Amino acid sequence: MAVLLCVEGFCAWQLHTLSSRQEQIKQDYTDINNITLGLMSVDNWKDKVADIVSHQVKHFKLTPKEKVALQKEVEQVIYALIDKAEAMVNKPQKSLGAKIKRLVIKTAVNTDKIKAQVPKFAREVILKVDNPKQKTKLSTLAMSKFNEVQHSSSLDSAHKANQALTDKMYRKYAVSSPDQLDHKLTTLLENARTETYTYGFGMLGGILAVLLCWWFLRKQVQLHAALFIMSLLFAFILLAVGLTASMIEVDCRIKSLDFTLLGEHVQFRNQVLFYESKSIMGVVKVLFTQPAADSIAVGVLILCFSILFPATKLVSTGIHLLSKRKIAENRFIKFFAFQSGKWSMADVIVIAVLMTYIGLNGLLDSQLASLNIRSQTLTLLTTNNTTLQPGYIIFISFVLYGLILSTILKTITPYNAH
Repeated sequence: MAVLLCVEGFCAWQLHTLSSRQEQIKQDYTDINNITLGLMSVDNWKDKVADIVSHQVKHFKLTPKEKVALQKEVEQVIYALIDKAEAMVNKPQKSLGAKIKRLVIKTAVNTDKIKAQVPKFAREVILKVDNPKQKTKLSTLAMSKFNEVQHSSSLDSAHKANQALTDKMYRKYAVSSPDQLDHKLTTLLENARTETYTYGFGMLGGILAVLLCWWFLRKQVQLHAALFIMSLLFAFILLAVGLTASMIEVDCRIKSLDFTLLGEHVQFRNQVLFYESKSIMGVVKVLFTQPAADSIAVGVLILCFSILFPATKLVSTGIHLLSKRKIAENRFIKFFAFQSGKWSMADVIVIAVLMTYIGLNGLLDSQLASLNIRSQTLTLLTTNNTTLQPGYIIFISFVLYGLILSTILKTITPYNAH
């Protein structure tokens, strides 16, 4: 039993550590993929639109039909410029110098010859526009307009904050790009989740082994007291992990947003709308930090009836079994050993969390489903990753295991159990 208790303790510590680690990794994943830094980020949109504009300008090609239409437009512009210049030259002049200048221009410049070369000029303009070097210059000019947005103080401060967070995550997880960071976080989460359930089932296996020992040693009365005390230690381990490990995780996100802008796809993936993960102790801590008196009152109730009462009950059962009759028959000890179950809210917490999960999961599914869009130009897919965590399974195990220990105590106690 001592060896088995050590294994149980090791599995419990690993599960507690992995649960905290998983919660931290998931929080980092949420921070870096939060909708405020992605879909709702002006800076992110600026980069995506700037890339599209740059790509479109650099890689656009004129079809023969478009070249003909463009040439006509350019010719009209050039003709208009020639007509305007000719009208300015033919404008009546008062001064002698102006009259001489007009005469020289009319003598030296033949507008008919210039107009005859307009189609050639237009073709040269089109060739310049379609030249790769010119398109690169045009792209640079277009990009400079987008970069002017960076001079805005509010956007600049937001960009610095986002960049600082990104750099921090890169250093923390030893990566150098968003794709590497996303892959690293996803892999770590999958591994942590698998290991957490492995150690959780290991703890349940230890409890099953304890109950098997009781079955095989049920007739060895001289061993019952020692066996019961060891069983209580297993119960304390279950209670500690059940209270501190995450019980429920709420994760709502936009799985994929894909639409067409200027002929190119703009994509956003895994945009987290909301994330929260809490253990029972975490809930109590949050309630105690609220300024409202009713929140603090609820926190006190959960602390007393879901944490202190179960722990006191376990201690009282051990004292009742090992102590002399005077102490064992103490009203306080007997109350917590045999009658506090009706006051304990541990089983209520189990049902409450389960009902919350069922109701919340259904509500989120229906609400997120209403956001889904599938069309030729826009695809929006949402996902609800709300799940019950291993802490919930361990806490249920503690409640059931506690009921079994109470039944065993009533059969092995040498004193009055009523």
